[in-house]
Amino acid sequence: MNLFAEAFAWLFSPERLEGQYALPILLGQHLFYTVISVLIAAVIAVPTGWAIGHTGRGREVAVAISGAARAVPSFGLMVLLVLLLGVLRVPEAATITFVLLAIPSLLAGAYTGLEAIDRRVIDAARATGMTQWQVFWKVEVPLGMPLLVGGLRAATLQVIATVTIAAYVNLGGLGWPIIQGIPLRRFDQVLGGAILVAVLALIVDLLLALAQRAAVPAGIRAAEPRTISPRASRRAAASTASV
Repeated sequence: MNLFAEAFAWLFSPERLEGQYALPILLGQHLFYTVISVLIAAVIAVPTGWAIGHTGRGREVAVAISGAARAVPSFGLMVLLVLLLGVLRVPEAATITFVLLAIPSLLAGAYTGLEAIDRRVIDAARATGMTQWQVFWKVEVPLGMPLLVGGLRAATLQVIATVTIAAYVNLGGLGWPIIQGIPLRRFDQVLGGAILVAVLALIVDLLLALAQRAAVPAGIRAAEPRTISPRASRRAAASTASV
């Protein structure tokens, strides 16, 4: 318990707000690399996942690539990219590492969101005279959005945790107190840094959980207390398509 008290004392020390490694600066660096990496990953993974979910083609390749990407050690990949790109391109190497980490969850959320839709809902939308693009944008995308936001949620939390290692290559972030504190045996600082990362992850997870809940179409939310039947799903799709 004394260690926790010391960690909180370190966190709330006035010194934490001063200098190059002030906690607000480190937090800004952490959020910067997280947001940039997730945005780049989303630009790559979401259209690809939607194409796979809409056409039903390439799923096996996507699963294989996602599995392989998850198996790659993030720290080892970042060090390898630093060696390949050079020490002058450390930010680019770190960003590529975080992007590759975020892609699998976003890709899976995009294509599983479309695959999970009842095919009878798609057939009903086509029967009303909708074009392929109308079916995609007015039916498939809205109904698949909750799983996509779930993939975004998982990807963002993974990146937040992994950006901690950016301090190893002198990019700052909330991992800096941890990396610096370990060799100095400043365990209060190490625990304080870990608490900051955990609190940031919890806040972001809560916000994205609310976003995932809000992404559920109104017709589906209304049917949630009961078992959602195919008829209810078709009604929700029809109401979404009419917007």
